[in-house]
Amino acid sequence: MRLILSGGWFSRQGLFEARIEKVEFFQSLKDCPIEDGFYVFSYELTEEILKLSVKQSPLPRIIKVKLGEVRPYEIRPKGYRLGFVGSCFDRREYIQRIKQVKDFIARGVVYQINLTNRFDFAFEGDLETLFFDFFTKQPTRYAFLLDLEDFSIISCSMELFLEKKGNTLCSKPIKGTGKSPKEILSSEKEKAENLMITDMVRNDMGKIAQVGSVKVKELFQVECFPTLCQMHSCVEAKTNEDFYQIFHALFPPASVTGAPKIKAVQIIDKLEKHARSYYCGCGGLIKGEDFTLSLLIRTAIKKEGLISYFSGCGIVWDSNEEKEWEELLLKTKAFASFSKF
Repeated sequence: MRLILSGGWFSRQGLFEARIEKVEFFQSLKDCPIEDGFYVFSYELTEEILKLSVKQSPLPRIIKVKLGEVRPYEIRPKGYRLGFVGSCFDRREYIQRIKQVKDFIARGVVYQINLTNRFDFAFEGDLETLFFDFFTKQPTRYAFLLDLEDFSIISCSMELFLEKKGNTLCSKPIKGTGKSPKEILSSEKEKAENLMITDMVRNDMGKIAQVGSVKVKELFQVECFPTLCQMHSCVEAKTNEDFYQIFHALFPPASVTGAPKIKAVQIIDKLEKHARSYYCGCGGLIKGEDFTLSLLIRTAIKKEGLISYFSGCGIVWDSNEEKEWEELLLKTKAFASFSKF
């Protein structure tokens, strides 16, 4: 078993390995003691929190890892082979699902839906080298490889779901994708989408925040990575609530569901063929009353000889179906080049 983390988790550069002392699995938050360690929370906890049915995978909903010493990690590259097998939706099917989302929007059922796809790859070889290559192509603050032998998770997420320091709570939802800052900032569609999700996070935080403390600290900030650029905003609040209350107020994350959240989750479960599992859930470090949780986008799950990589797009009324498909593939670029398949 191994846990490799990007230095961003510790405000440092490079990669680090944390010694794993103990791993526990849970199916419910009610049964999971929140103590110091590294955690992964599946999107499927949506069922417990919102009391809504969502597709289930055979993997545990919660992974709790007790950590020992953390030390710098140096890769010794080895070989691997990644071969594209197929996806839950091909281009035609994904575009058809977008049209169905837009029909829901036209009828006033929802304003936005995050519609995702799963890409499957046959894998042989060294998982650490695959993670290292992925991280090298898309170095992000919240990257990690959690290899539990029976299954593994690779994430190179750049999205902060929740961070709590003292009584200050922060979230940085991402909405808006493009090849340059100019492309994103000149798009009224991208900014409207970002604003809608930012407002959802404000409302969710308001459930557990001190009165009058919820503030939008940043709006329409663009960050660039080697393969794409992303736009985020930042919402902060003051709270005296504990982890469980905060998690219940904000999970599942607004940026990977839609608006309004409950209807969005119901439609997602109707339209998507696949269980999201840890993708669109969250993971990260908890220490005392403080924690940092990334949103598990740019995430792959390996079980036996198959790796499933997920990506999604926010669909609104003025979404262009072809452009959304292109965006979906752009978000896979750092993991695997689709020009090969």
